[in-house]
Amino acid sequence: MSTITYEEPAPTPLALLLLGRGADPASERGVDCPGDLPAASDPDLVARARAAKAALGERVFVLGHHYQRDEVIEFADVTGDSFKLARDAADRPEAEFIVFCGVHFMAESADILTGPDQRVILPDLAAGCSMADMATAEQVAECWDALTDAGIADTVVPVAYMNSSADIKAFTGSHGGTICTSSNAQRALEWAFEQGEKVLFLPDQHLGRNTAVRDLGIGLDECVVYNPHKPNGGLTTEQLRAAKMILWRGHCSVHGRFSLDSVAEVRERVPGVTVLVHPECKHEVVEAADMVGSTEYIIKALDAAEPGSKWAIGTELNLVRRLAKAHPDKEVVFLDRTVCFCSTMNRIDLPHLVWALESLVEGRVPNVITVDPQTSAHARAALDQMLALP
Repeated sequence: MSTITYEEPAPTPLALLLLGRGADPASERGVDCPGDLPAASDPDLVARARAAKAALGERVFVLGHHYQRDEVIEFADVTGDSFKLARDAADRPEAEFIVFCGVHFMAESADILTGPDQRVILPDLAAGCSMADMATAEQVAECWDALTDAGIADTVVPVAYMNSSADIKAFTGSHGGTICTSSNAQRALEWAFEQGEKVLFLPDQHLGRNTAVRDLGIGLDECVVYNPHKPNGGLTTEQLRAAKMILWRGHCSVHGRFSLDSVAEVRERVPGVTVLVHPECKHEVVEAADMVGSTEYIIKALDAAEPGSKWAIGTELNLVRRLAKAHPDKEVVFLDRTVCFCSTMNRIDLPHLVWALESLVEGRVPNVITVDPQTSAHARAALDQMLALP
């Protein structure tokens, strides 16, 4: 069996945050991790992590998102996308501490779905999500007022992507809507259109547009983008009334960087390549790709691929690296020629994980993520609606 060498993309300024230091203005919470972190150069970090995890035993359950770096994934009890991990946490009621190696909205979802005696810990509170932060509760309330003024609020069903804050999930639940993931967005939209005539999809415009147009056959001209930074969302009353999909002006900073040029360049560089992208990519990129699917879909596609096949993957680089390593018999390349990490996800590094685990061993419970009961109840209603989708 031949082994194909993985070619690392060129570095970009995002790499400056790879050790979780410095500030990211797009971070959802933008705060420093309290306490003294171990040095990233400490040669005993791996041994310390193992010792702390062993000392905690079944009291701790470590979750690792697919976009985490390998040094963190090594200590995860389970890996997966955000919703799978939240459900995995809920299925471990005996675990006193849930250490979520992901970002803030994911830890919130885990807190909503786990028991009252369990505590969810985010190793670095600055591990946020710029997409989730693009929709605040106040902005969405203003949007709903605009829909009410246009006389269409009663016909609109909100659908919120899993990649949203607890406040947005709560808004969705309190207005009769549902949550979706990139795996079940089509089912969520089909259900929503059975309940009403229009959908308010937030916060990722690209997932909403791609699902509506590609899977439901809705026209691009029936999709409008609501910009929370403009009066009335930058839309006229007539535009709101005519639209079937009202898309929030939000996006993923990682998937949003892939372009038509990226697709054209990789096809020229790697003849015979299959371009596989995440549905958070721009519509024109999705249309130019060969295959489109969620993170879990991408992983399964590579698992099932023929030896010797060539793949260009349009998603976060840590996952692409891991796929390339797991499939040395296939040529796996990153869709872009330059590094594209999720900089806030990468704030969860081994020093932060060691600090969190050792704090628990010493009896201190750091960085607990707690969603207030009222918000949690409304958000849980929206999550339960998603679980009830046919």
